Amino acid sequence: MASTVITRKWHTTAEVADMLGFGLSKTKMLVLTGEIRSVKIGRNRRILPAWVDEYVERVATGSEGLAA
Repeated sequence: MASTVITRKWHTTAEVADMLGFGLSKTKMLVLTGEIRSVKIGRNRRILPAWVDEYVERVATGSEGLAA
């Protein structure tokens, strides 16, 4: 019998904070201001991995000119 592996599709705000190396408060603020997209499911916020990547890409490309 073959087993099925289910990969997570959503991340919590705390998981995203850990991934980015940010504090939970900062990450919650980024979510509430819309800088990191999220959806509200019941009382919880969930974030797609692609949305985390979008945020990182936007921040990385926005600060290229500042490195000089």
